[in-house]
Amino acid sequence: MNLLASSGQLRAGFMRWLLVCVPLVVLLGFLSGTLSQSGPENPWFAELVKPAGYPPPATFGIVWTVLYLMMGTALALVLSARGARDRGVAAAVFGAHFLLNLAWSPVFFGMHLMSVALIVIVAMLLAAIATTVLFWRVRPVAGALLLPYLVWLVFATYLNFAILRENPGMDGVQRSGAVERFEI
Repeated sequence: MNLLASSGQLRAGFMRWLLVCVPLVVLLGFLSGTLSQSGPENPWFAELVKPAGYPPPATFGIVWTVLYLMMGTALALVLSARGARDRGVAAAVFGAHFLLNLAWSPVFFGMHLMSVALIVIVAMLLAAIATTVLFWRVRPVAGALLLPYLVWLVFATYLNFAILRENPGMDGVQRSGAVERFEI
């Protein structure tokens, strides 16, 4: 019995993982942001002073969608590498990292806990670095696909820190969104 897979079988295995991983990662990322009311439509977030270098709000949806596509593809590459050393460890570390990723929006936008969100995003960055190294060992292309994500996470960490620094009195403050402002 031949245990070696043909290139067609390997491509088919990758495509199956791709069809599962990419939609799942994108969907979970979208749900995390949507359910926590992330973005400028959040009344609490709209009140915050934004730091220098804060991009236009549309940037976040575009960038996160592309990054989730790349993360899902990288995960599919690793999961399809049957028999690869550290494949299971890489997938497990990705899972832990992705849970931190999914937790950040509810902590920051939903609970308004900027200081806790900063801890979460630093842990996420460290876990993403570990994931990138492990993915690189399994499949270098998978690790390379995560490099833009690491750059974005460094920028997002700066934004979290700078928003907290600019708005220390808003950390943990709950806003119902039912407040109406009048200028006289």
